[in-house]
Amino acid sequence: MSTATWCVVPAAGSGQRFGGPIAKQFVEIEGKSILMHTLEALAVHASVEGLVVILAEDACPELPETVFEKPIIRCVGGASRAHSVLNGLHALPDTLDASALVLVHDAARPNVQVSDISALLDAANKAPSGALLAASVSDTLKQSNGAMEVEQTVPRAQYWRAMTPQCFAKGPLMAALQSAFDAGVEITDESMAMELAGHHPKLVAGRADNLKITTQPDLAWFEAQLAKRSIRS
Repeated sequence: MSTATWCVVPAAGSGQRFGGPIAKQFVEIEGKSILMHTLEALAVHASVEGLVVILAEDACPELPETVFEKPIIRCVGGASRAHSVLNGLHALPDTLDASALVLVHDAARPNVQVSDISALLDAANKAPSGALLAASVSDTLKQSNGAMEVEQTVPRAQYWRAMTPQCFAKGPLMAALQSAFDAGVEITDESMAMELAGHHPKLVAGRADNLKITTQPDLAWFEAQLAKRSIRS
């Protein structure tokens, strides 16, 4: 498999937990939407050839045709993540065969670093079931009962927080997502679909600051990161 890859970026969500009049991925920071910051963070990687952005049918964000001279393709999402990402995979150029690696990345993770993308691509090229960025759990985990009481403490050694990008060969990912969609299974990430199809994706330790912007404090945190970069430059 080649290290050259395309990125599929689901951006059709409403971002209800974030609050506010517009979806979080379209909130602007320093003159750019979070989505645009994310696309630039992906496109700066040398192995990324282009990006597919999945949007809600009624969304009309201002997006350029290219980012860092790499094409941006728009497509319309579906009613679920599996449906939306499937639509994105179908929108990829016909020149990509089934073995081509594809990155899937959350629109609201603008702080992903080139080093993490490189490590992920390296692992995915060696792992037959693909790979995903993840962070080990450092907090003590408690399992609750229905009354919001502690049922038990869960050993954390084998638990990881899944992040994105996640990287899989196009053909197996499409088959896994189609199977989950047909079964009516509500997947929360692409690795889950691959797992349900019998695959065992490789975990790649990623940076903890590859944060998904979900709340207003998350947004303030990313603004602070941009300010630090401006000072350093």
